Amino acid sequence: MASLLTLLLLSSLLQFHHSGLSELQVNYYSRSCPNAESIIKDEVQKLYNEHGNTAVSWVRNLFHDCMVQSCDASLLLDTNAAVGIRTEKSDIRNFGMRNFKYINTIKQALESKCPLTVSCADIIALSARDGSLLLGGPYIEMKTGRRDSRQSYATMVQKFIPNHNASASLLLSTFKSIGIDIEGAVAILGAHSVGRVHCVNLVNRLYPTVDPTLDPEYAAYLKHRCPTPNPDPKDVVYARNDRITPMVLDNMYYKNLLSGKGLLVIDQELASDPRTLPYVKRMAADNNYFHQQFSRAVLLLSENNPLTGSRGEIRKDCRFVNTEI
Repeated sequence: MASLLTLLLLSSLLQFHHSGLSELQVNYYSRSCPNAESIIKDEVQKLYNEHGNTAVSWVRNLFHDCMVQSCDASLLLDTNAAVGIRTEKSDIRNFGMRNFKYINTIKQALESKCPLTVSCADIIALSARDGSLLLGGPYIEMKTGRRDSRQSYATMVQKFIPNHNASASLLLSTFKSIGIDIEGAVAILGAHSVGRVHCVNLVNRLYPTVDPTLDPEYAAYLKHRCPTPNPDPKDVVYARNDRITPMVLDNMYYKNLLSGKGLLVIDQELASDPRTLPYVKRMAADNNYFHQQFSRAVLLLSENNPLTGSRGEIRKDCRFVNTEI
């Protein structure tokens, strides 16, 4: 009897192992859509050639999708009251995000070759991988097999996407809640090495008085870029995260922090908190180390509570659950 139970248990374990389809894996689409990853890579490259800032958007999409509940493309859903969906994109914590329309450009290229096969969640993950590389960052070996959420998590965005004025303690606890350690949290914020920040998110450091932690020359630059304490959020007025290599995912971000040139409060907090400062110094001194830790942390982020197996769906259009089509 014991022998029979052992055989049954072993058989069950082997079936689970060999099915493999309920878990993320490298080259998940090797049979169902063999060219899926190359199609995404080609589309990301074409979009980068036409609109260089899309590469920044791909990296940012991964963070804003995966931090909230799951890496499941809930971020991409548009509001539709008929099915109880309120978009996450309109939340203030997602302010300034753009280029969502180009996700559907990638999706359409995939649908023409492999209908209803590749998830929008995997498009987010793989485009972030390819976007990171185009920005001079590391190659990240992403697993695939995610499925798309049939609901949004608009009410959870404020809880899981840190405010630009958040403390280091809040930032670290938020990352810890999804399994990312202090070193990883510091590395992920290195994504602020590229792109820009709207003035509405940084004028609190300039007016009515300049934040004393800001380098005076840098503060003067920021006041030139943001000359009023009450900028119109609809105006595209901004400052670059990094003035030296603004479109390169490198360790200049950490060098800037050590010289009082952190753009946001949360950036500069990393250089003053004793838990994060050692990592800031090490990343500032070693770009390869930064890339190694960035790759590790982004991989952990990309695997946060994904929908796999029979959960969720594969959307035809990344903006809508399939019942809306």
